[in-house]
Amino acid sequence: MTDDLDKDGLPRLPALPPLPALTGPAVAESLPGLARVAGSAALHTAGWGVRTTTRNWLRVGKAVTNRDEAASLIRDVGSYVGALGEVARQVSGGVPVATALLRAGESLGGSSNGTAPERREFTSAPVVDGQVVGSRPQTLRDRGNELLARSRDVWSQDDRHPAFDRILDELAPDEARILVMLLRDGPQPSVDIRTGGPIGMVNSQLIAPGLNMLGPRAGLRYLDQVPSYINNLFRLGLVWLSREPVRDHLEYQVLEAQPDVLSAMHSVKFAKVVRRSIHLTPFGEEFCKLALVDEETASGDLPEHEAPPEIEGS
Repeated sequence: MTDDLDKDGLPRLPALPPLPALTGPAVAESLPGLARVAGSAALHTAGWGVRTTTRNWLRVGKAVTNRDEAASLIRDVGSYVGALGEVARQVSGGVPVATALLRAGESLGGSSNGTAPERREFTSAPVVDGQVVGSRPQTLRDRGNELLARSRDVWSQDDRHPAFDRILDELAPDEARILVMLLRDGPQPSVDIRTGGPIGMVNSQLIAPGLNMLGPRAGLRYLDQVPSYINNLFRLGLVWLSREPVRDHLEYQVLEAQPDVLSAMHSVKFAKVVRRSIHLTPFGEEFCKLALVDEETASGDLPEHEAPPEIEGS
């Protein structure tokens, strides 16, 4: 064995500056994660990849759970890559481990065609909503390409609609109670109070629209906000207002005896009641089952809601 060859008979690599010491509790906690980055670096780095034997890959697997092996593996691979030392430095400086690993993954994400990945400079720029502050923002085309790429991922198991996370941020607690009540109890009765009598047959005017019992039935805290709640739920595509009554007409007897309904009817000489109903949309049903109730309730026997005419195609 000559000075130009190592113990495996391969050409020696040029020595690089040593890595910062992997010390401190923050770095110690992150060693298994850093070991995974080291394994990724091994895949994409020609210098270490030339030496990838079965024994070395066993080291990668062992390093995930063994801190000493993780530290050793990081030093071996990092002596060529160099980026892992920067990861350790960032973690020691208080940068979240996930952020440091993400930056390292981007830096080491070269091709596996035998060429070393391009070296990138690490910064301490903060990450907001998944975007590094100060970096070039994604264009609509970039985001569209990523979306199409995810659509081709046959291994993806995330079947929930991406809007569900945003919807949760735009719901009031009382609105969540309304949705759960609609899911469990089915469509709810609603009435419009209009002018009646002979004049009403020619030109009926709306006195009070959309009176209902959602507030008491759902146990809402702010009963006077029910109209606003319904407007927001409709805006989010979770409920729709049908011109048809619910199947059980006995439910209207209780509703039409409520004080607000009686007050609207007595406000004019002749009044008539137009029976309507409130339903969950198919989108709203799916949202409730995934976000607001447990799996047992979601898979149980739940009341049916009619689909809006637009979805039926009528």
